[in-house]
Amino acid sequence: MTKKTIILGIETSCDETAVALVQDTDNDIPKVLSNVVSSQFDIHKEFGGVVPELAARSHVEKINLLANKAILESKVKISEISGVACTSGPGLIICLSVGLNFAKGMASTLKIPFIGVNHLEGHALSPKLHTKLEYPYLLLLISGGHSQYLSVNGLGDYKRLGTTIDDALGEAYDKTAKLLGIEFPGGPKIEEYAKKGNSNKYNLPKPIINKGGCNLSFAGLKTAILRITKNFKTEQEKFDLAASFQKTIEDILIVKTQIAIDEFKKLNFKNDSSFIIAGGVAANKGIRNKLIQLSNKNNFKPIFPDLKFCGDNAAMIAMVGLEKFKSKQFDTLDLPANPRLPLDENAKFLKGAGTVLD
Repeated sequence: MTKKTIILGIETSCDETAVALVQDTDNDIPKVLSNVVSSQFDIHKEFGGVVPELAARSHVEKINLLANKAILESKVKISEISGVACTSGPGLIICLSVGLNFAKGMASTLKIPFIGVNHLEGHALSPKLHTKLEYPYLLLLISGGHSQYLSVNGLGDYKRLGTTIDDALGEAYDKTAKLLGIEFPGGPKIEEYAKKGNSNKYNLPKPIINKGGCNLSFAGLKTAILRITKNFKTEQEKFDLAASFQKTIEDILIVKTQIAIDEFKKLNFKNDSSFIIAGGVAANKGIRNKLIQLSNKNNFKPIFPDLKFCGDNAAMIAMVGLEKFKSKQFDTLDLPANPRLPLDENAKFLKGAGTVLD
């Protein structure tokens, strides 16, 4: 009987410390043996956002404990682990370094391959943890730090079609929640507020909605919300603004996703393409419903990761590590952390003052 490859994955790019083990199978869908995630909500909530130094300290305190817990839950002997995969970027460099140092030490001690993984690639391939995917497919990656449309052509082969020129979508949700007085991380709670409000109460801006292809912008929306909240007098106004914000985001994504679908069709001549929506914001039910409807309209198959794999986790990192292990894409122990590691190395950087869109 052939020994099955087992990869231990580590994720410490921001404020989740995560360790997982996945095992290769005969049906192209790896088996998740364990998936342990420790969040830091309580540490950062009083600051209204992630404090890098505190996040890194928490990673240092937890990483060894979580690795032992993940191995114990997997019922795998440490000698059976075939390789160690770890997020090498993008993310907060002080946090990335904690996971990388631990992963490199483990790989060196066990004398097994070390594999650096792009955090965004983990999200891009995360549905492979529970479903078979055929390349190429269209991807919308929406998380706290990233918002991108990409054509996923294969492992390590990505073409960016559009990105945010300022705030990521998850960041826009968290900033809006903060203005509404919702504790960090408030993004997921916006939907709860929105259910109690009138989505047509406020006419919010939709930045670059008619230009820039499928690039996105959310900073102007945040500024408008800041102006409105200064005059709030009742709780209902908060609910109405949350509902209007949710509807505005859905409207923006419908327009921009249609453009991305059209761009994808120009690049790929497939009649049965899939549309993957991944990242933490992919858990938003309102966004899910709108994108499912749009996908069906365009004869695309909408696929979302399992909810437990939408946010940052190590199972997706281990799974990409497994894919790279099978093709012997190993890294040396001097691989550096890269806080701006891109998926498409040829894509133009589109953030900050001076960004020009057609």
